[in-house]
This record gives sequence, structure tokens and C-alpha cells, in this order.
Amino acid sequence: MPLPDVAKLLDVSITKVHALLDERALAALRIGDRRIRSVPAAFIQDGHAVESLKGTIVVLADAGYSDEELITWLFTADESLRGRPIDALREGRKTEIRRRAQTMAW
Repeated sequence: MPLPDVAKLLDVSITKVHALLDERALAALRIGDRRIRSVPAAFIQDGHAVESLKGTIVVLADAGYSDEELITWLFTADESLRGRPIDALREGRKTEIRRRAQTMAW
């Protein structure tokens, strides 16, 4: 979703969305021909950023992952998880995902 759409969905200003990106509560990619900065829709749940996403993004970013790499990891299915890491975070299984993210950092 383009950043203005994220702001509307979260009911905040675009400045707040930029702050959420700076705080690593969200991550974004530039997509399309116009390279529009966009946030995956799955990062938003019930009108808020997925609560456990920030810590996971921080762990992965501290390990040297770029936004593109960490988003790819979050959306890549893992048989041992029975789904994707982002789905596990949305279900409240942050401990398992953070442990995996920390393991990848070493």
C-alpha cells in the first residue's frame, strides 16, 4: 500500500507514517515504475501496525537485513512454521519468530 493509503488506514498523518518507518515499526519498499514507497498490507491489523512487527524488524535490521530482504523473509513460507513468519506474527506467535530472526543474525 502506498504511504498515503497506510496513513488513511491507520487514521494518522503521513508524517506519522514516516515516523513509524523511522522507528522501524513498519518497513517499506519502492515498487512499480514510479518507485512509490509502499508498505505490505499484512503489516496492518485492526487499524494498527502489527504489534510484534517492530521488534522483529529491529532484530533483522540489526543483523544487516535491508528492508527488501526482511520483507522477503517475513513473506516466505516455511514448512516448519506451517506458513509465513508474518502470519505467525499476526497470530501472536512473536517469540518463535524473534528466536528464528535472532538465529539468522548469527
